[in-house]
Amino acid sequence: MEGWKWKHNERAREEENKGSVGAFSVQEAKKAADFHKSFAGYEATPLRGLHNLAKHIGVAGVYVKDESYRFGLNAFKVLGGSYAIGRYLADRLGMDMKDLSFDLLKSPAVKEKLGEITFASATDGNHGRGVAWAAQQLGQKAVIYMPKGSAQIRLDNIKATGAEAYITELNYDDTVRFVKESAKEKGWVLVQDTAWEGYTEIPTWIMQGYMTMVSESLQQLKEQGIEKPTHVFIQVGVGSIAGSIQGLFASLFGESRPITAIVEPDKADCHYLSAAAGDGKTRHVTGRMDTIMAGLACGEPNPISWAILNDYSDMFISCPDYVAARGMRVLGNPPGDDPRVVSGESGAVTTGILDFLLNDQNLGEAREIIHLNDRSIILVFNTEGDTDPENYRKIVWDGTYPNYKEME
Repeated sequence: MEGWKWKHNERAREEENKGSVGAFSVQEAKKAADFHKSFAGYEATPLRGLHNLAKHIGVAGVYVKDESYRFGLNAFKVLGGSYAIGRYLADRLGMDMKDLSFDLLKSPAVKEKLGEITFASATDGNHGRGVAWAAQQLGQKAVIYMPKGSAQIRLDNIKATGAEAYITELNYDDTVRFVKESAKEKGWVLVQDTAWEGYTEIPTWIMQGYMTMVSESLQQLKEQGIEKPTHVFIQVGVGSIAGSIQGLFASLFGESRPITAIVEPDKADCHYLSAAAGDGKTRHVTGRMDTIMAGLACGEPNPISWAILNDYSDMFISCPDYVAARGMRVLGNPPGDDPRVVSGESGAVTTGILDFLLNDQNLGEAREIIHLNDRSIILVFNTEGDTDPENYRKIVWDGTYPNYKEME
């Protein structure tokens, strides 16, 4: 199929020479979840069982963790940014996270002790909005920069928190470098969801924050009599969410962990290229990376998450934009009485991948390699809602980005 590429990671099931997933243990996940539960308005986001869709595509179950409900911000990213800020402030206060709550951080006494702090980040939209929201809640400042081509509404949503926010003339990775230098020059605290030499602590905290949605998902599955899914499909930008999810599953289940497929747009497929090279080293994508999956338009893998994904993930898939568009339409118009899920481009690509894998004979080999069949129970994460409503309507209402068969 034109535009599709996939790579089976044969070393994923090897037992020797695995990297550590200790930072993503159940104990660390509990710390993050307890912190998030201290927020006013905390509520576990829904886990949607799409039972009619499962029957339609020929699997035992499809479950969608719907992060469009997270703290009213329409995306999951606030989990990482807020936890990283909490950990940073805990260190400044000389406190342990288990003794720290969001309310305590908001208290006048703590604010006086901490003084005024400015948090900074580069973002495609959702991460920066989460950092800005957390800073606002704590009475602190935020400065956020976005890459060229970012949607105006995503910029406006960040500004609505009271943060300074700007769209640059740079791509995502160059925007990260710009903010890194600006933070160093101006004394800002950089809260970035990727890592480099000398900057690993905060990115690790961000990834640990994402584990809250995984912990919730497992609890919600258990309430339905399911110990764990057989398969997990995870979208990647820099890879932090995927590394977090993969790390916790590997930590919890070891060799009996679910089969995991890593999904990214073909215009920003640095993880697929890295996996295909087969030498453990990362490969980068440069240029504009003009995919509709704005949240995944990143050309350089996070080295922390890459080390985990390279060791534990079973397949890497690179796909065209029409796959994400198909996922948006499937989730927004599900069969029978399945609940409707409003999903943005980056949130829906895994559902699109699943639909194509199970329906297209050209993908039969990939389907067989990861044992996708009528006994499979699949978990996907809707990482964002309609964060760009205008583009959402163009895709779901007007049918832009039709699938490949319609394009032939």
